[in-house]
Amino acid sequence: MHKTSEVLDVNRPPASPDVAPDSAWHALAPDAVLDALRTTIDGLSEREATGRLEAYGPNRLPQGTSRSPLARFLLQFHNLLIYVLLAAAGLAAAMGHGTDALVILAVTLINAIIGFVQEGRAEKALDAIRAMIDPHASVIRDGRRVTVGADAVVPGDILMLEAGDRVPADLRLLRARSLRVDEATLTGESVPVDKSVQSVDAGAALGDRLSMAFSGTFVTGGQGIGVVVATGAATELGRISTMIGAVTQLTTPLIRQMDRFARQITIAVLGISALVFAYATLARAYDLDEAFMVVVGLAVAAIPEGLPAVMTVTLAVGVQRMARRNAIVRRLPAVETLGSVSVICSDKTGTLTRNEMTVSMVVTADREIEVEGAGYAPTGGFRIKAGAPLDPASDPVLVDLSLAALLCNDAHLRQRGEDWLVDGDPMEGALLSLAIKAGHEPTAVRTSFPRLDEIPFDSRHRYMATLHAGNAQPPVVAYVKGAPERIFAMCSHVAALDGERPLDHRLWHNRIDALAESGQRVIAIARRPLEAGTQEISPAEVAQNLTLLGLVGLIDPPRQEAVAAIAECKAAGISVKMITGDHAATARAIARQLGLGDDPKSVTGQELDGMDDASFRRHALEATVFARTSPEHKLRLVEALQLDGSIIAMTGDGVNDAPALKRADVGVAMGGKGTEAAKEASEMVLADDNFASIVAAVREGRTVYDNLSKVIAWTLPTNGGEAATIILAILFGLTLPITPVQILWVNMITAVTLGLTLAFEPTEPGAMRRPVRPARQALLSGRLLWRILFVSALMVAGTFGIYTWATSRGLSVETARTMVVNTLVVLEIFYLFSVRYVHGTSLTWQGLLGTRAVLAGVATVVGAQLAFTYLPPMQAVFGSRPVSLGDGMAIVAVGVALLVIVEAEKRLAAAWGARHA
Repeated sequence: MHKTSEVLDVNRPPASPDVAPDSAWHALAPDAVLDALRTTIDGLSEREATGRLEAYGPNRLPQGTSRSPLARFLLQFHNLLIYVLLAAAGLAAAMGHGTDALVILAVTLINAIIGFVQEGRAEKALDAIRAMIDPHASVIRDGRRVTVGADAVVPGDILMLEAGDRVPADLRLLRARSLRVDEATLTGESVPVDKSVQSVDAGAALGDRLSMAFSGTFVTGGQGIGVVVATGAATELGRISTMIGAVTQLTTPLIRQMDRFARQITIAVLGISALVFAYATLARAYDLDEAFMVVVGLAVAAIPEGLPAVMTVTLAVGVQRMARRNAIVRRLPAVETLGSVSVICSDKTGTLTRNEMTVSMVVTADREIEVEGAGYAPTGGFRIKAGAPLDPASDPVLVDLSLAALLCNDAHLRQRGEDWLVDGDPMEGALLSLAIKAGHEPTAVRTSFPRLDEIPFDSRHRYMATLHAGNAQPPVVAYVKGAPERIFAMCSHVAALDGERPLDHRLWHNRIDALAESGQRVIAIARRPLEAGTQEISPAEVAQNLTLLGLVGLIDPPRQEAVAAIAECKAAGISVKMITGDHAATARAIARQLGLGDDPKSVTGQELDGMDDASFRRHALEATVFARTSPEHKLRLVEALQLDGSIIAMTGDGVNDAPALKRADVGVAMGGKGTEAAKEASEMVLADDNFASIVAAVREGRTVYDNLSKVIAWTLPTNGGEAATIILAILFGLTLPITPVQILWVNMITAVTLGLTLAFEPTEPGAMRRPVRPARQALLSGRLLWRILFVSALMVAGTFGIYTWATSRGLSVETARTMVVNTLVVLEIFYLFSVRYVHGTSLTWQGLLGTRAVLAGVATVVGAQLAFTYLPPMQAVFGSRPVSLGDGMAIVAVGVALLVIVEAEKRLAAAWGARHA
């Protein structure tokens, strides 16, 4: 192997009279390409690949430049409210109210800092999400197929392509079997292109370079092997890609709605403020500067300036919680939609089940053989069904069947610690484990029986065939495995211990049904001897006269966590529909094990094809299991279920699943087995391919919606109470119980420390036992509007009551106002504890104890209020005075009273609702 320093510039092949530099790999013969890249069909060594990665860098496109920290910070001031506040600060300073101006500026600065910090965290979160769903590639290193991150692919790597893959780099194809590639991202051509290994003219247009597969395109069918000729920015995609910003804005319909709401509130408050200003100056003879500062206080009190920022934090916290549960949200609107999902359409394999296929039964002409062991670990023996152990070497049919299972197979098994992992198809991994249990050693067998040719598996013909040379009779043999119905149609005989017998189709179909009824996936394996010297295999040569070796029953056991998750869905009113390509009997058996019903109704893809739209919709609603389905059926299923307003979450992993994933309200791609096309079409990616993670995400979606409601329910009444206090004082000609600068203090300290804590509230008990929330349900419901008015009135009563009580005892106006400020803050603290539980009482030990975030927020506010009340510098700025212990206890008592009254109202409303439900 050459040293790294000797590797030529593989992104620029050597020029020749017939080859144009930079773009002529398609004109070179495969052997010439391998020579130029100093690699072989067996791939690079890991050492050489590491050296080339250092030389050429990661296989990534250059990322666009994100906004600078300074630009992001300055943009935090770009909204209507901040403009109003800055204008007010400027006018206050011009009128000699320097302290008020500084406090206003402090409020705007703190809001900007919160937004800046959160946006930075959002960028980091999205970077982490991108890293979690980075594509992978199957390459050959040291002669073995391994899976690596797409960014680790280097020039000279031998890369394997299968249907559903996104091509990670520019490749010169070395082998192509029915390979079709969608190149719309590069050429705009909507029809997939048939690829071949034949060289084309050096001057061929990009779309005519049939011997190439380009980075960023999608494999829609067949298989291929190619050598990497360019990576990263040197690819065709890299050359034409535009530099775009790497940061995705955290914006959702809800956030936009709340932005509009904030603007409307701002305009309304400015109008009311103008009226109050006119009334104060004309009817109450306020000085202009005094009236202006009253109006400033009113505006700052009434406008919920921190609401959009706190709601964004709430959504971001929900995304991070989902990520910890292996549900990676790619598009934030899914956070809102998840909370109202009413139907989950899920793949079976790997999502509802473990995706660790195990051969549990082998059926030959003479015996039903149980196979011991679980998972991919090649340990376990054989036993005649309900009988004695069996030595596999004593059964020649079992030996031949397991040999075929090993040779007609592209998978590799490897051990990592105590776990056995599969590089390749899980089913083929299980067959490989079976062969090892039967006494075959994969490397030795594959060396002794080299593969000459193959027909890759394709959903259209539903089988895979391989051609092998051997050192025994027959000299050349074809092995075929696939769907039993398809293989039976290609067989004329069946292998038995006493020779070959004519195939009894009815008998073998009954055996398929027996295996399927027990929840096993069934594969048939057959062989056909061919003439010596045969080097290629065609579909016509295996379409007839095969000899059936037997059936293999594989089981993929349900995930135990999926069983619990389905039970949780039932309690939450969410329907679960299982979609699979398996036999209907197999699917029903797994559905029963999953708890989808004792006799779940099933329908097959063939039956769906014969239905009109009305019948299709009826079966979509009534059936639980959809067997032998195609991706086209998934799309029709989503459309049919959405007709009645249901919110659909749909899982998928293939290229052809993309239309259904896009059509669904929440498309969910598999992070492990999913193709890049499926991930890009989805709102969410499951890092662990586990159905329980979908249900956890739905639970988190409900939590996010609850927390958003709590933020609104806490913010608007507290702002309303502050504003109403000022308006009533002006209307009745009373001394203001709180000054504008003191209102600014209350808003500044409570919005940051108390309102933000609601974003971190955990899931309420019973969240997954409530009915599904209608997706179009208004955020400001009648119940919430009543709560805003009710609590605002209580806060006005509390503040005026404390102020009147203080002044009636002869306390100074400054002391009374200090007591009012502390009363407002205490009322907001106690109301926070009530708001924490929307669907239950807060008067429990757990409710009163609070969360870590709540306790930290309350402790911060209490510390700030002590400083506000007793520190001389704060007294000089805000006009506060010390408060006695007795008065402090009275203030706390007012907060307790508000909590009790609100909780009593909550209980009465719940009882009324239950009676009228």
